[in-house]
Amino acid sequence: MTLLKIIILAVVQGLAELLPVSSSAHVVVAEKLLGLDPSSPPMTLLLVMLHTGTMVAVIVYFWPQWRRTYFKSAPAFRNFAVLLVVATALTAVVGEAIKIVIEKTAFRNLPHAQIEDLFSHLELIAPALAAAGILILIAGLFEKRKVARAASAADDLNMKQAGVIGAVQGLCLPFRGFSRSGATISTGMLLGVAKSRAEAFSFALAVVLTPPVVAREILRLAQSARINGTAELASVGLYSVLGAVLAFLAGLLALRWLSRWLEGGRWYLFGIYCLVAAAAVTALHRAGY
Repeated sequence: MTLLKIIILAVVQGLAELLPVSSSAHVVVAEKLLGLDPSSPPMTLLLVMLHTGTMVAVIVYFWPQWRRTYFKSAPAFRNFAVLLVVATALTAVVGEAIKIVIEKTAFRNLPHAQIEDLFSHLELIAPALAAAGILILIAGLFEKRKVARAASAADDLNMKQAGVIGAVQGLCLPFRGFSRSGATISTGMLLGVAKSRAEAFSFALAVVLTPPVVAREILRLAQSARINGTAELASVGLYSVLGAVLAFLAGLLALRWLSRWLEGGRWYLFGIYCLVAAAAVTALHRAGY
């Protein structure tokens, strides 16, 4: 693995992770085009570090807004925490249920197979991208037709809305290409949540979700290392740290861009992009990638 490839993947992850276009789909495609194996232990380690970098970018970017809105008083923080817990719990229930169903059906004859074994299949990523694109387009059209209203910080997001957003996030997790941020922000918009609040809550959910996801990937990495050895993993460690830093910087840029697009009423364009990306991924699959 060369330094140039690490830089390319870090920039792709940093830009795409925080935009509603599915970073996982983009990283998988980039890895295949670069001749890398997405399931290898070094790539798993790199992916963990890239996700860590973008998680830190989310915290840094949204912290001023979260501090003014959710940490201004004990009741405000308590309400925010309850919404996060409810949404994350529903994410876990829905995501785990789908994971179990897939592993018990698609992998019923493969006792050691995991849901991650499907993540590099472009023929599955393409329809997931298309589904995310359609949802974003619907939310964008709804936004244009909705009468503008001023939303207060107190009532802009309620328990039911948070629960639905969390359930949709759980639906996204097992499917590479079904953009988590695109689906959750679009769902919030369709439920009447102000765009800025839907964005902030979506990325707050990402901060809560990232540590257990990273822990799962580290566990899978450790299991692989026990089987295949650790020499190659050690050699890529420094590049992975560099990748995390680059993903952090690219993530900050992506967040600034995303906020401007949200404020400018151009959310639907991300849906168009996802549909175009789905067509491109389909073409790559047919080309043998």
